[in-house]
Amino acid sequence: MRHTESNKSESEEMILVETSEGRLLKEIEDLKRQLIEQQKGQPGQHTAHGGAKPPHPSRTALWLIAVVCTLAVAAAFIVGYLPRRGRQAEIESEALARQRAVPAVSVVTAVPSAAKSELVLPGNIQALTEAPVLARADGYVKRRYVDIGDRVVAGQILADIDAPDLDQQVRQASAALQQALAALEQANSNYAQGKANEALAEVTARRWSHLVAKGAVSLQENDQYQAQYQAQVANLQALDKAISAARANASAAQANLGRLQELQGFEKVRAPFSGVITVRNVDVGALISTGTTLLFRIAQTNILRTYVSVPQGNAPDIHAGQPAVLTIADLQGRRVPAKVTRVASALDPSSRTMLTEVQAANPDGSLLPGMYALVDLNSIRKDPPLLIPGDAMVVRASGTQAAVVGPDHIVRYQKIDVGRDFGDRVEVLSGLRNGDMVVVNPSDDVRDGARVRPMPLAAKETPKAPRK
Repeated sequence: MRHTESNKSESEEMILVETSEGRLLKEIEDLKRQLIEQQKGQPGQHTAHGGAKPPHPSRTALWLIAVVCTLAVAAAFIVGYLPRRGRQAEIESEALARQRAVPAVSVVTAVPSAAKSELVLPGNIQALTEAPVLARADGYVKRRYVDIGDRVVAGQILADIDAPDLDQQVRQASAALQQALAALEQANSNYAQGKANEALAEVTARRWSHLVAKGAVSLQENDQYQAQYQAQVANLQALDKAISAARANASAAQANLGRLQELQGFEKVRAPFSGVITVRNVDVGALISTGTTLLFRIAQTNILRTYVSVPQGNAPDIHAGQPAVLTIADLQGRRVPAKVTRVASALDPSSRTMLTEVQAANPDGSLLPGMYALVDLNSIRKDPPLLIPGDAMVVRASGTQAAVVGPDHIVRYQKIDVGRDFGDRVEVLSGLRNGDMVVVNPSDDVRDGARVRPMPLAAKETPKAPRK
């Protein structure tokens, strides 16, 4: 704008100079014409041949013309050149002053964010324990005692199953056990008989051994009785092994009977724990297959749990036992006190979050599994990060930086690591110190190593620690 006004003034002055010069030239022409007219009017001036002698200007007129020309040139110099040179000098001095002037910059002080961090995360409420109830016996539903919404206690009978095939297998296994026990008794009797025969053969062999020593009997007869004794010893060992086999068969039969009796006990479907029936899939007369048919689903709702994913920046501050609050918008913003019970102590590589379990008591049953809730995790950070305005960040190819003004008012660009971004403010994890003056929205004049004049922002513009 200033350059435009300057050009306009110069144009007007040039027009003025040209007008003055034209006026002076016109006056000079008028003076010349007057002199010629005066010289024409003087008599007696003739040439040597008798003709008229041409007039010559007087010395006074020449001096007058020279003075007028000199004055015209001086006036043109004064009116045109000198003001233009003055304006040029003024512009150069202003440019030099602007170049030498120290720019003023807006600065804020980097301060720590709030030590208390209120982290609000979404989550789904789940039952503390929830399990499907399946059949362990093939058959038909004989009787059903509960339906959805019923509250049951651990061990309560939920339904009866009629399983005639299983009952028949139990009776067959019981008969097989009796047969195995009878075989065991028979083996014991055979062992007793074999032991008696072995004792008799031993006495006979000993007697014949003495008789051979006295020469009363032949060696052939003695060898025969000695062999009979050894045969009875081997037979007794075989009978002992038969007793072991019979005992094992009886144990197997007993175990098989016990297994079938256990399965027979599953004809009465019982609640595994105290809770509420959330699903009922069968009715009386329905065919039941072992391990595939879902009878009921039961959930323990006196204590509820909510899983949330804590971001990496807050993960070190979350620990088991710290308080939490559940906010349920559907219940008119009801706030339920809760507690962190478990943390994964590891981050999910895909989301960089830590799985955390929060439990809340539900004695009146007003909270239902599957509800959406907001979990407030109040944590005290040991080393809260610094907080600066978002306009103070300078993103370059070398990374994110901030212009820091030192005590000597010299700008130094520091590389910073940014944490969470709150829009108008950001957390700085490293690169700055508490109390550093940071330039807000630095311009191109704020270069590394430049001297500036810091201007602190008003208190209302200084960033404050956010509530998360």
